[in-house]
Amino acid sequence: QSFKLLGFLDVNSVPCSRESVLYGSVGSLVVGLGHFLATSRVRRSCDFAVGGFICTMLGYWFYCRYNLAQQRIRRRMLKEGMRNKILFEGSSLDPERKQTGNEGSDS
Repeated sequence: QSFKLLGFLDVNSVPCSRESVLYGSVGSLVVGLGHFLATSRVRRSCDFAVGGFICTMLGYWFYCRYNLAQQRIRRRMLKEGMRNKILFEGSSLDPERKQTGNEGSDS
């Protein structure tokens, strides 16, 4: 099931887009309803609701994409560390191997 926003943005395939749209709609409802209850002006409340949708959606979009990038960096570092552990395990370059004092001398 594919949902296209504005006819071209596939919400299910782009990371963070689904959550951004959902949080944006909730933010729109809260801001618009709050402004309407405070002022009783319908048109202005709708304008505030659209602004609330845009601000909430973009705010969550950047927050989610930042966290996603951080997860990818951590995953890459972990993968590199595991590869190095397998590569250097048991060798003289192994950081966990206990170094003895007479390892380098012949006597």
